[in-house]
Amino acid sequence: MWVANEDGDSLTAIDAATGAVVSTVSGIESPHNVQAAPDGSTVWAVSGDNDALVALDADTYELAGTSPTGAGPAHVVLTPDGDQVYVTNAEDDTLSVYDAASLKSRATVDLSAGPHGLRPTPDGSAVVIANTTAGTIDVVDTATHDLTATIPVGDSPAQVAVGADGRHAYVSLSGSSAVVKVDLAAQKVTGSTQVPAPPVQLYLSADGTRLLSADQGTEGAPGSTVSVIDPSSMTVEAIIPTGSGPHGVVIEPTGQRAWVTNLYDDTVSVLDLTTNETIATVPTGDKPNGISFSPQQPAPGPGATEISVPDYATETEGGHEGH
Repeated sequence: MWVANEDGDSLTAIDAATGAVVSTVSGIESPHNVQAAPDGSTVWAVSGDNDALVALDADTYELAGTSPTGAGPAHVVLTPDGDQVYVTNAEDDTLSVYDAASLKSRATVDLSAGPHGLRPTPDGSAVVIANTTAGTIDVVDTATHDLTATIPVGDSPAQVAVGADGRHAYVSLSGSSAVVKVDLAAQKVTGSTQVPAPPVQLYLSADGTRLLSADQGTEGAPGSTVSVIDPSSMTVEAIIPTGSGPHGVVIEPTGQRAWVTNLYDDTVSVLDLTTNETIATVPTGDKPNGISFSPQQPAPGPGATEISVPDYATETEGGHEGH
């Protein structure tokens, strides 16, 4: 597991088998989100302060490359084949598209206001983006980089999950403590359910039978649950206690365990989805946000590593390290 510690300016690598912290990589200013490549060889993060996309070598925990993003990068994802990297830029309402091998820019796409969380469709043909300010989701074709649909969904959408058939998307609405189901072909909301506190990230199990909602709440009124939702009926089947302010969530490929970042107590909760209970708590850095599962076994290495990321927010020219 890889965790982005936004206020800790670091990433935490955790052995998913044992729950032990393997390494901490510091020097990434305000990393809001992290994503392991499909093969686990590279780990991607965004630096919110430096307007940078960061690539780490998962074998060495060293910097593999960087590239400038738009203003205020929020989330990063890859296409399922690992070929393209996508970054939402919340402050200039754009999507940056990169070649994963070279980190070179392939396109910049204009989006609706406040793009935040995003996920690709399982076949990699499109990415679906939640726009917090606009109250919409955008759909972008990964081959042409064209914006193909903008769908109203509700108050402050934060993140999406996409079903295996690519037909339905699920969207967390932080403004109304709800999760909605969207028919992407019909371009309309077809179902919804309430959750205990304003949700942030969502994650759909590989078999499509369970949708997890991290019910973060706010700093003044933090949530402390993950809601387990049946995506077919959009009903809450279970509510699992977590730490304070659950933000990011990911399900292991087996479907038996989930991992949740707790924003307000600097930990990750490990959930047993066969019993719907928290079975372990792992300490992280300050304000853990995004979390990603890597299929690659954690490499032995130094307990702590520091890297240096260019500040593209102030530099007029940048370069790539290692590319």
